[in-house]
Amino acid sequence: MRTGAKKRPSYRIIVKEKQSKRDGAYLENIGTYNPTRQPAEINLKLDRVHYWLGKGAQPTETVSHLIKASAKEQASKQVAGVEA
Repeated sequence: MRTGAKKRPSYRIIVKEKQSKRDGAYLENIGTYNPTRQPAEINLKLDRVHYWLGKGAQPTETVSHLIKASAKEQASKQVAGVEA
């Protein structure tokens, strides 16, 4: 779901029913994506992502890439935290 001003997009990553309208109600907001930041800012609740994937949710191709990027980022932060 796109938010933000003209030429300054930011996105909510949400869970929706397949039959619901495009801009209709959603079940849960599980994160945000801000592509205008350098590097792009991805904030995901990975525990909720895994919960919904376990329930049979099917992410879009774009959201799949964001999930993988966010998981990599958090793994690198944990490794850096252990080494420090």
